[in-house]
Amino acid sequence: MFTQPFADAVAQAERIVAEAPHIRGEQDLIEGYDYLAGGIRASIQMAWAYDRDFPYFVRSTGPYTKMGLDNPDTLYFHAWLRDDAEYVVTGRRGSTTDLSFQILDGSYSPVNVPGSLAAFDDREIGIAADGSFEIRFGPGLTGRNAFPLAPGSVMLVVREVFSDWSSERPGMLRIHRADRLGAGPAPLTREILARRYAVAGKMLVGRVRTFLAFAERFYLNLPVNTLTTPRPTPGGLATQYSSAGHYELDDEQAMVVTVPVSDAPYQGLQLGSMWYVSLDYHHHQTSLTVPQARVDPDGMIRYVISERDPGVANWIERTGHDRGYVQLRWQRLSRALTEADGPRVDVVAVDDLPKQLPYYEPIGPESWRERIAARQAATAARMLG
Repeated sequence: MFTQPFADAVAQAERIVAEAPHIRGEQDLIEGYDYLAGGIRASIQMAWAYDRDFPYFVRSTGPYTKMGLDNPDTLYFHAWLRDDAEYVVTGRRGSTTDLSFQILDGSYSPVNVPGSLAAFDDREIGIAADGSFEIRFGPGLTGRNAFPLAPGSVMLVVREVFSDWSSERPGMLRIHRADRLGAGPAPLTREILARRYAVAGKMLVGRVRTFLAFAERFYLNLPVNTLTTPRPTPGGLATQYSSAGHYELDDEQAMVVTVPVSDAPYQGLQLGSMWYVSLDYHHHQTSLTVPQARVDPDGMIRYVISERDPGVANWIERTGHDRGYVQLRWQRLSRALTEADGPRVDVVAVDDLPKQLPYYEPIGPESWRERIAARQAATAARMLG
């Protein structure tokens, strides 16, 4: 059968999901099979976009293809490269808070983060008054808007980061191999299609294995209900720090994360499930950026992570997940962060929050519905671009 290698890979990935060590009940398994479906969709898409001579930008992750504790505030794109060719990226800068570029090698595995061969944001490129730009990538290239491709370069990743979903707008991107403009790929053959199905299967199994191991390595070895001091994000991302941890709470408990508003253009907190993907950020407030959050008079943001509604603007909904991951990110930094920039964590009873929060200010159900409605509208517009 033409698709047998992929079918075998789906069955293998299903076994890995079913045997995941964090599974405690039926709901964990149901979410795992949903996660598997997203991986199947993404792997097919990535395999069919695997063309290093005629590349194009593909949405790497989204609401139905989540992976790697995807940031709800980020649009992720990637294009495949070969290290001996020259590529031209043209685009128009949107109004988002950050636009960054990263060249990866092929070392993603259950024990390695991908090797970052280059990483920079749009402050390092020349952009015209109308927002248009052109960047070149290739072996030995130097100069303004020109970046060398090191041996082993396989992928260009672009991240477009929103801080205020309601007002910021994405830009546009295009990529082509410099010596292939005006030409086209060869017609499909049985060999090409067979190879794509096989590649998709390998990507799927690798994806499921890698991120289960990645989460255990970087999160689950930390003490529960704590967050690390800010540190450079693993993987070589330019100008990004993160604070990471995992929580376990019962329905009467709340985790209060107190963090100062920094001078970073982007700062946000999110929750993730044990499958190391974001929770539903479209219909629920499972993440907050600074513009979305209520900042207290002392310059602090106090996030309240709980299952029960605490009646505050900065409620981060667990959506039925009594265990999961917590991630704080700061991006587009111009300085190193210190412990003073990082979070303090307190676990308290939900009923005690009025006494525990120094600027406790309740909001009613109608105000909450308005927040969620605005979130739904902004998310839909952002995803459409």
